Amino acid sequence: MPMIEVQNLTKRYQDRVAVQSLSFSIAEGEILGFLGPNGAGKSTTMRMLTGFLPPSEGTVRVDGFDVFESPMEVKRRIGYLPETPPLYLEMTVRGYLRFVASLKGVPGRQMAAEVDRVAELTDLKPELGRIIQKLSKGYRQRVGMAQALLGSPRVLILDEPTEGLDPSQRKDVRSLIRGLAGQHTVILSTHVLSEVALTCERALILRRGQRVAHDSIQAIAQTHGGPNGSLEEAFIRLTQDDESSPVNAERPSEAA
Repeated sequence: MPMIEVQNLTKRYQDRVAVQSLSFSIAEGEILGFLGPNGAGKSTTMRMLTGFLPPSEGTVRVDGFDVFESPMEVKRRIGYLPETPPLYLEMTVRGYLRFVASLKGVPGRQMAAEVDRVAELTDLKPELGRIIQKLSKGYRQRVGMAQALLGSPRVLILDEPTEGLDPSQRKDVRSLIRGLAGQHTVILSTHVLSEVALTCERALILRRGQRVAHDSIQAIAQTHGGPNGSLEEAFIRLTQDDESSPVNAERPSEAA
């Protein structure tokens, strides 16, 4: 049984269709690159996968549980890092992580060790006593990653996890994500295509809310990437009818 199974997922906003009849599955332990231009429906899809947004049609199952019939079971299995991390700026890093750990049901006797574990993974241990408001954007992003990892969820959904990080920090986060393979099922949404090529084995590409590719990185690049077999060229060819810019080094806020 796939860890994530999506069938005919559709989301309508009055006269606009953000996601249309989307179906795919993700195997346990897989790291999937989730790609598409701005407005293609990526964030809308991720919100439906996590249960934050109800679909107009279709179903989502995580680890065998329906997202909308068994929302608490699904939420126990998902760690979510949205594009803007949900931080309380007046709290210390440690206090915030303990707060999120309590919301996730981490037992009190295990909380200190669990906070230390995710702080170690995200290189935050020296910052645990600092007020979040005083951290750089890059370190705030690390705090967002750490809260997603609390409780060792079986599924991680990461929306632009390297946003605001310098090249060295990006490399560290890529290494962290690659190290999660097998232990966690990961959906990685990013516009930095080199990160997908370095981190993921498979990718799913959306165009105007519909799936236009779902295969290994190598197969997508070879089939759609022109003479050089380039993932960037494949992305452009598969999404070039969109009005938005096809490839960006950094992403502005996404409408969908």
